[in-house]
Amino acid sequence: MPSLNYIGHSAFLLEDDQGNVVVVDPFITGNPAATIDASAVHPNTILITHAHNDHVGDTVDLAKANDARVITIVELADWLEEQGVGNVIGLNHGGSTAFPGGAVKIVPAWHSSSYNDGEQLVANGVPAGLVVRFGGVTFYFAGDTALFSDMRLIGDEGIDVAILPIGDHFTMGPADAARAAEFVGAKTVIPCHYNTFPPIRQDPETFRARVAKRAPESRVVILAPGETWQAQG
Repeated sequence: MPSLNYIGHSAFLLEDDQGNVVVVDPFITGNPAATIDASAVHPNTILITHAHNDHVGDTVDLAKANDARVITIVELADWLEEQGVGNVIGLNHGGSTAFPGGAVKIVPAWHSSSYNDGEQLVANGVPAGLVVRFGGVTFYFAGDTALFSDMRLIGDEGIDVAILPIGDHFTMGPADAARAAEFVGAKTVIPCHYNTFPPIRQDPETFRARVAKRAPESRVVILAPGETWQAQG
């Protein structure tokens, strides 16, 4: 089974026993929650949910340094190519593609998506979630999103592990995220996108308690930044 390391905020690292390394939303440099430097991360695949700076993060530098393939929404993929990233695959909602050790499907999310390039605000497509099949486990990285009823359809993908934002203010808060856990029906639910900055301060135990009421068949795993968990299918 693959390992899942919580870098912090919404950044995660997946690794299988074949040496394949996937980083999701690699906001590391400038991330107050991160416990590692970007130079310590060596992915062969980078997955990005949307264009906000706290999700794109170190993508360009990591891709160039590791000759990594980047998979994301098509407009953001085009922008990354303009930054000199050589191996980029752009998908749209409903599209999927394989990568070393697994595959990813782009699914909807309800949020916004733009990148601050210096003083210029660049609109780079629409936000997305990711259904990632890797190492025999199916993950749902919801990205930044509000609650929406079609999460039930995402649940039909057979999600083993759902990674859901709980910070409120910019995304779902604990109450809506617990309902999302109910809709998705994952065996394991992991909260993210909280406690990085003051507006998204949350107690993850509140989320755990709400999931116990809404989705008692799902267990909540709370990871501290830097902590690694052995994913289970």
